[in-house]
Amino acid sequence: MEIRNIAIIAHVDHGKTTLVDSLLRQSKTHLNKEVADTTCIMDSNELERERGITIFSKNASVIWKGIKINIIDTPGHADFSGEVERVLKMADGSLLLVDAKEGPMPQTRFVLKKALELKHKIIVVINKIDKPNSDINNALNKTFDLFIDLGADEKTANFPVIYASSKFGKAGLAPDLKHMKDVTPLFDEIIEYISKPSGDINMPLQMLVTSINWDNYRGRIARGRIYNGRIKAGQEVMLINRDGQMKKYRLTSLVTFQGLAQTEVKEAEAGEIVAIAGIPDIMIGETVADLDNPQALPLLQIEEPTVKMNFMTNTSPFAGREGQFTTSRQIRERLYKELENDVALRIEDNPNGSWVVSGRGELHLAIFIERLRREGFEFEVSQPQVIVKVINGKKMIPYEEVFIEVPEEYSGAVIQKLGSRYGLMKKMETKDGIVHLEFIIPTRGLFGYRREFMTDTRGLGIMNTIFYQYMPEKGEWKERERGSLVATETGITRLYGLTNVQDRGELFYGPAANVYKSQVVGQNSRSSDIWVNVCKEKALSNMRSKGDGSAEHFNVPRIMSLDDALEYIDDSELVEVTPKSIRIRKIVMDELDEKRRRRGITK
Repeated sequence: MEIRNIAIIAHVDHGKTTLVDSLLRQSKTHLNKEVADTTCIMDSNELERERGITIFSKNASVIWKGIKINIIDTPGHADFSGEVERVLKMADGSLLLVDAKEGPMPQTRFVLKKALELKHKIIVVINKIDKPNSDINNALNKTFDLFIDLGADEKTANFPVIYASSKFGKAGLAPDLKHMKDVTPLFDEIIEYISKPSGDINMPLQMLVTSINWDNYRGRIARGRIYNGRIKAGQEVMLINRDGQMKKYRLTSLVTFQGLAQTEVKEAEAGEIVAIAGIPDIMIGETVADLDNPQALPLLQIEEPTVKMNFMTNTSPFAGREGQFTTSRQIRERLYKELENDVALRIEDNPNGSWVVSGRGELHLAIFIERLRREGFEFEVSQPQVIVKVINGKKMIPYEEVFIEVPEEYSGAVIQKLGSRYGLMKKMETKDGIVHLEFIIPTRGLFGYRREFMTDTRGLGIMNTIFYQYMPEKGEWKERERGSLVATETGITRLYGLTNVQDRGELFYGPAANVYKSQVVGQNSRSSDIWVNVCKEKALSNMRSKGDGSAEHFNVPRIMSLDDALEYIDDSELVEVTPKSIRIRKIVMDELDEKRRRRGITK
């Protein structure tokens, strides 16, 4: 059977996963009732559904006119670059989805750049043409400019264009929704334009491992593409690891993708994407080769991490109450296990028993922390820090390219804030009352800014970032502008204590919440920390006053999510992460000790 391997790449929320749903349904791919009744079939992970983004790559396949099309759904965030770079290796071409209203966006640039480096043939799909105020010609012109900016040759820049509405499951060669029936034109273009997989079935076996999964029955499952030769179930193969060492194994399972399901097969040939079991210590980037003539494929090169955090066991007064896995052995084991699946992650042991975890960005690490807490782990993490490098004897820090769209009346506040964080404006355009800004800013300058950005723009601003490069540091960094409200005693928060404190700043808790001494319960309106008693109760007496019946107004507290807490903390605080709670606490538990620390006084 003929094969086509395609990756679907796009910016976040441009309809990538919805389009895959249409391809699966209209190709008459068998879906069980539970899956068929859902939207965004490919976003099967709970976190992906909640956040509305693709985090993990997925594989599916459809049969169209007797040709098998393997579809790879890729993440759109630069923070998941490790995942993107791996899965693009499995494809021969890509569908580039572009929103008809927004045009190509920052993450479009990032993933397209990777696809062009791999010499992929690109089909451009102008999606969401049904959107009000869509500007199809502008989106297409911007896409062409993007190809030129990224150094595409003349042949690649002369890409075919399909117009689509993934919401309605329609596509066509012209941007007229009325004349579209289904996604047939897109299928036909894939078969005609995307080339067959390269590779020779008569050469010795070579398969590159691009991802690892775990199965309770089959053990470690390695997924990847066969570049040359053929592979059989039960076959003896040679594993060539990252250091070039070789070891012999016998395969216990061989599956290919049929629709969304995995189907056991006896044999697969060059060009096919398969999953194999039977190699207990197989890792991402390694080569499964022929036993008699083993030849390694080039190793996967992944971009280096830019942000790091300290992970440690929970030492708060509430430690061990809510988590299932709380010991250092359990946490360390789980952290190192993640290295098998995520090649963009780095983990180092600290002498004090904590671990330095490095990733591609705040979102990358936040998603990992969220997954751990949902698995039952309890631990603490420190403030995110950028990874500093010494290049040619100079201290360098990572910088981000920031793309912003904001209503004109709020643009001044955004420009002022980014300028104070050493942001350098590259571009400013105004169209239809919307200002488009581009900045180069230190990665550190974006820590804690997203909430301020949403407040300054009244929730109407759009901000996207992508890694730029390492450059010299520009100046000294100021401490956080506002301090914390810190609990002075352990207990249950009372309305009386909270209302006495709320004028000092913004509270994170309402009444009847369990707090402990040194827990951060709010944000101060001034720069210093204040220790407050939110557990204070009103003293009882045998006298009744005239105002006893009326209650004082209590402001709605700001509930801190994991992302909010990671953005908020400074170097004197930690985030306590448990399956049930996200708490912020001071590292130093005593008020006097904390004041001494602030002044640089040691006992």
